[in-house]
Amino acid sequence: MRIYNSIYTLILICCYSAVNAEPPNLSSRSLSAPPHRVIRTCCAFGSDLRLMIFPFYRYNAISSADRLGPHGYLGKSGEGNGIIYTKRGGFIDLGHLRDQADWTAYLYSRILVAQEKGNLTIRLGREGGSKLLNLMVPGDLNQDDAIKLAGRIAYDLSIWHEIATWYGCSTVPFVPERYSSFSVEDPYSNLLGVTLGMEAIRNGLPYEKAMTQIIAKTMETMGAVATEHDTYMAMEAVREIWWTRTRHLPNIKIMMERQLGVYACLEPLRVPGWATSNLPSYDLHVPEKTADGRKLNNFYELDFKLNYKFPVKEIFVSKNDRRVTQEDFGTFISDIAKDVKAGRLR
Repeated sequence: MRIYNSIYTLILICCYSAVNAEPPNLSSRSLSAPPHRVIRTCCAFGSDLRLMIFPFYRYNAISSADRLGPHGYLGKSGEGNGIIYTKRGGFIDLGHLRDQADWTAYLYSRILVAQEKGNLTIRLGREGGSKLLNLMVPGDLNQDDAIKLAGRIAYDLSIWHEIATWYGCSTVPFVPERYSSFSVEDPYSNLLGVTLGMEAIRNGLPYEKAMTQIIAKTMETMGAVATEHDTYMAMEAVREIWWTRTRHLPNIKIMMERQLGVYACLEPLRVPGWATSNLPSYDLHVPEKTADGRKLNNFYELDFKLNYKFPVKEIFVSKNDRRVTQEDFGTFISDIAKDVKAGRLR
């Protein structure tokens, strides 16, 4: 049930102390330029989904524990990406996981530069408008706190992607991605990727080797199911509860459940009663503070100048311009929650 990159491309076209620390060992790839916002092809949640203009084609993006493959920074042939079910963490999108780990590694390398310079501004392209990252990293920030800062920024950027797609932004022009915004597996998979990326940086091994080992170990710890069929059956167990096959991609109503509780602790959405009876939930925590209690938010600002897809006046009654930061994410998520509850589409 594997979906190859060439097929997924068709789907997209049709539907949619840190001063002394070392950056991740990534000599084969440059850390000087920001990665793409979406590095790897993503996966639509569900099984045997049909495409709006190719209804004869059945889409599945499912992987299994024996097909994880080696991790490569910014993608590598042989990565067994797709969605896999885990008994402790629910559904995991391995492409999202790997992307956020790589973003964490990239941002950590930039934090080291910012600490040497005092301040650093990085242009992150456009997603719903222009994006800037302003780093204000104090010289006394230790290595572990610098890693946590990288993880926090990477996670915030992943949440912005979910927000932006809800309001009509997309990777491919005119191809809506609202159907996947805040889907049941995305925020959790993103934070798991950040968590594993931070662990890989701390590990001391070359980053790609560390990630390969850590992903395999984590999937075992989380109780990843053995076969693609098992993941398929877990998806079938929540059909017409979390998602439906009665709609065709990229219809927003394919997803019937979304994960909007994305700070500060994420509990995975697990299939009720499906091989989870005696296993504890694999909860994840968003990095928030340094070891001495300082808020990580104090050391960076994500600066977005929004395009006109966003109803800024409707969401922010008193705002006089179209500039927002990560401090505004909660307001966006509350607005999205109202839309979801009312069944209203943007």
